[in-house]
Amino acid sequence: MKQLLLACGLPLVAGSALAQNTQNNPGSNHGNKFEQLAGTLPTPNEYRTASGAPGPKYWQQRADYDIKATLDEPNLMLKGAETVTYYNNSPDVLTYIWLQLDENEHSSTKNAGYQNSNSMPRVVTPSTIEAQAQAKQDNGFGVNITKLTDATGKPLKSIVNKTMMRVELPAPLKPGQKFVFNCEWNYKIPDRLTLGGRGGYEYFPEDGNHLFTITQWYPRLCVYSDVQGWQNHQFTGRGEFALTFGNFKVAMTVPNDHVVAATGLCQNLQQVLTPAQHARWIKAQNASEPIEIVTLDEAKRAEKSKSKTMETWVFKADNVRDFAWGSSRKFIWDGFATTVEGKKVMCMSQYGKEAYGLYRKYSSKAVAHTIKTYSKFTIPYPYPVAQSVEASNGMEYPMICFNYGRTEKDGSYTESTKNGMLGVIIHEVGHNFFPMIINSDERQWSWMDEGLNTFVEYLTEELYDNKFPSRRGPAWTITDYMKLPKDQLEPIMTNSENIVQFGPNAYSKPATGLNILRETVMGRELFDYAFKEYARRWAFKHPEPADFFRTMEDASAEDLDWFWRGWFYSTDVTDMSLDSVRYAKPDFTGAAPAGVRLRDTVVMQNLPKPIQNSFEDVSKIRNREDKSIRFQTDVDTSLRDFYWRYDRGLEPYDSAKYQVALPAQAETVTDAERQKYANKHLYEITVGNKGGLVMPIIVEWTFEDGTKEIDRIPAQVWRLNESKVTKFFVKDKRVTNIKLDPMRETADVNEANNSWAGTSAEPSRVQMFKQKAAAGRGQSTGINPMQKSAEKKGF
Repeated sequence: MKQLLLACGLPLVAGSALAQNTQNNPGSNHGNKFEQLAGTLPTPNEYRTASGAPGPKYWQQRADYDIKATLDEPNLMLKGAETVTYYNNSPDVLTYIWLQLDENEHSSTKNAGYQNSNSMPRVVTPSTIEAQAQAKQDNGFGVNITKLTDATGKPLKSIVNKTMMRVELPAPLKPGQKFVFNCEWNYKIPDRLTLGGRGGYEYFPEDGNHLFTITQWYPRLCVYSDVQGWQNHQFTGRGEFALTFGNFKVAMTVPNDHVVAATGLCQNLQQVLTPAQHARWIKAQNASEPIEIVTLDEAKRAEKSKSKTMETWVFKADNVRDFAWGSSRKFIWDGFATTVEGKKVMCMSQYGKEAYGLYRKYSSKAVAHTIKTYSKFTIPYPYPVAQSVEASNGMEYPMICFNYGRTEKDGSYTESTKNGMLGVIIHEVGHNFFPMIINSDERQWSWMDEGLNTFVEYLTEELYDNKFPSRRGPAWTITDYMKLPKDQLEPIMTNSENIVQFGPNAYSKPATGLNILRETVMGRELFDYAFKEYARRWAFKHPEPADFFRTMEDASAEDLDWFWRGWFYSTDVTDMSLDSVRYAKPDFTGAAPAGVRLRDTVVMQNLPKPIQNSFEDVSKIRNREDKSIRFQTDVDTSLRDFYWRYDRGLEPYDSAKYQVALPAQAETVTDAERQKYANKHLYEITVGNKGGLVMPIIVEWTFEDGTKEIDRIPAQVWRLNESKVTKFFVKDKRVTNIKLDPMRETADVNEANNSWAGTSAEPSRVQMFKQKAAAGRGQSTGINPMQKSAEKKGF
């Protein structure tokens, strides 16, 4: 993986000519799936090393923002002015810069949604035709740039291309220089529930108020990097964001009965809160339970006031890649302090009365649990604030995210609503790490933020409650997607805009792959160290896929190219079949036979697929057996509710393994050895690879007395034959059932061919004797007929 073979650009999708050329013999039944990815990954250089770490000359740009914005609620408009300081840390001379105007997504004339297709409706009405005509007219949405000047006030030349704006620099910007410019703009705030998108407003007709989520709202710098120069791919609404780190100072002027939640820390809380509210804020900073800073009663009163007086909230945030905020008079605000690696972090939530029954009890505590757990698996959470805003959606930004979770009108809720709320809070708060800190290019590779984040979300949900019904992460949850026809699958290494099955491909499959690596391929200790090293190396930097792949191998001494090739670059699936079972008993009498025959047993037992909702992932079982782990619902029993108290009796899992080793060379078989081995049971199984994806082989043996035993065979067993593997086992007891992948760890898409039930037929007797060592040479004078048979059969 670290050879310098080819100079190339971004990682290629499996199936390309370059990927094929790295294989020895594409028509062979062995070797191809285990070839190195050296020719597929970019050549290491002084910016990105062969180990996966940033190189000695790694660089990245920086952009600082000083923004003033005004929320015009009656007219649903946002007006803003910003001063941007852009630092050229690259070795290149720049003559222009690119900014993103993401709100053009909603414009009928300036959007980049050209990839969307639609067919003629079955019923064409006058309104259908009118809608098409209106689509060609300016609907008034999108960013209006009203002023653009340099620091001296001189106008700058610019051009808007859909969601991107190029600004021509008055003089070349050399390495080490900075450029300061001013921009003023405005836009009509969209109804988020009608027009879609990540930001906008939601209107509540019952009380006549709005809840604003202001996101992708200011003209912001594109990333300029060593990988591709300007990342100015258009924003179509699918692939998310590539952003530059910097420091923010933002002043938001809003109606004075609004509560504002934002990235960073508010600098003037004493001015914008009432004395009672500010006193609660001070108290919350040392509280161990969430305290209502703005209470339910205060929010209800504010809903009726609808003040026309304006007030300015000022926030600061350092070393962040973005800034977002929410504003509403409907907000209840609670919070408390938690400690991460010795540093205090305020965990907070803002929500309307519609979510009070769920958010008041769970949200801020879920925020705290999330940043603590993610810190364990990555780096300590570096920011002073983490918060969750209920806004009937799910979207992430530094230190703030917008989630859903409303109760019924009577305050009750279903179990699925509660678990869905907890899942989305954990997921969106977790995005603080991927990609807000480990800052990958979402526009290019969705899996690097969504997939990695979904994986750690799964770990966090499991450590919250051992029975949490995670939808993504366990291997068996991805099989419905993997069963789709080949032409409906796509490699994980597919550009964000080209993904058809976005949820499975960008979220589920990469998260599942990492879970398989952790639980089944590498083991927790090796995986966790390497994953943490990746986070440490690339915190506050811009990693690429090769940096992740290389770091995971570099920090673990595991050659994982076969896994990246199969799981990330191909559309192969796991379908291992238990093709045959052969059984024999050893016989120490007489001479060795000319040929050993094992009794053949055809495997055709179709077993019903377990009900997924009742199936336990291996991670849950291992966590429950690990006495050092305490689940959050056990640490804090206030998190238990009516649903939690349903049946929680879970059977322990016996994962004991037994290894039997036959003696090595000796001259004779002693009476003691004859007695010891006479009652052994010999099994040979043949496993087929019908899906194309190589995976570890996990075999569960069930014995006559009802006990079980598991053998784990690494994926490398497929190296010499990627289509079929034959393995020989010695057991102490007669086997009645054999099953592949009993805990459903490998995402096998067809479990019907994984099992064998023993027959009552008598086994063949296999004659056994020991080899006699050649005197003085340590070499065998003959060959064990069992070994000879094994050689022929590929033992």
